[in-house]
Amino acid sequence: MKIDDKFGSRREFLAGAAAATLAAATLPVAPASAQTLRTDGLAPGGQAHWTVKRVAGEDVRLFMWRKASPGGAAPRGTIVFVHGSSVSSTPVFDLQIPGHPESSTMDWFARLGYDTWCFDCEGYGRSDKARAVNADVACGADDLAAVSEYIMKATGGAKLLVYGSSSGALRAALFAQRHPERVARLALDALVWTGEGSPTLAERRKRLVQYRANNRRPIDRNMIRSIFTRDHPGTSDLTLVEAFADAVLALDTSVPTGTYIDMSANLPVCDPEQIKVPTLIMRGQYDGIASFRDLSNFFERLPNPDKQFIVMPGIAHTSTRSKNFALVYHLLDAYFSQPAPVYTGV
Repeated sequence: MKIDDKFGSRREFLAGAAAATLAAATLPVAPASAQTLRTDGLAPGGQAHWTVKRVAGEDVRLFMWRKASPGGAAPRGTIVFVHGSSVSSTPVFDLQIPGHPESSTMDWFARLGYDTWCFDCEGYGRSDKARAVNADVACGADDLAAVSEYIMKATGGAKLLVYGSSSGALRAALFAQRHPERVARLALDALVWTGEGSPTLAERRKRLVQYRANNRRPIDRNMIRSIFTRDHPGTSDLTLVEAFADAVLALDTSVPTGTYIDMSANLPVCDPEQIKVPTLIMRGQYDGIASFRDLSNFFERLPNPDKQFIVMPGIAHTSTRSKNFALVYHLLDAYFSQPAPVYTGV
């Protein structure tokens, strides 16, 4: 159908387009065609959504990506996945590699019966990058607050299952600290609390002056590969990492510095004693971002008795991209689907 046939005139078409743009801030975007999704670098079967974070009189548009369980029902709940410092959301959580169904975490959990969502924090991927900010952990927690409000309205208001990895775990933890009423269960993977005993952060501090001088830092293929090799080479299949790097670099060649600054100089950025929701701590055996002591001290201070601390064998920093991914998925599903206690002693 021609545009003029549909709208009657070019003026009406432009007015309709403007109205549609405004509506996109609050309403789900209908699924694009398979061809459009391929052009955008998004996998078929998902839906793009947008919301707005209001900051100091400015509107910051945030991109969200949804993959619902088959048939549309979500008997196990709604998961929100939160990405880390150096990558946007869809390469991490919805990577498509033929012959490797595990490469899309969202597809995996949608098949298990979850409604799955991810989103790009400000400064990453398809979300706005216009503001002169370094998008620190607090900024990401604000993003998650805006996104969670949108998702809960779109899905009927039930509390969310929240998973964050690396600085995404810090964003998720701070969000849960601020908005416990929105969180059913919280999973923190590759978390760091104070940074005590972290070899990764000791190296990162050497470049702190450089990070503080710029709101963004460049990323390239070698940097992305290093995420999988810096702690313990062999934990991930590097042939799959190349496809991951392709997807990351198609969206960003630089990323904000804020979370690197926070993890190098401003820890702790959240308070475990104020995180009152059920919480799972997931630590890879070889992860260099945080010591076992640092995380055990964090775990001890969590006030909710519905909590678990699990060390994942054979895994370094990036668990869902590891050779032992099946263990990660099992642990996460088991905690997210765990029945609530009948008796709490109260």
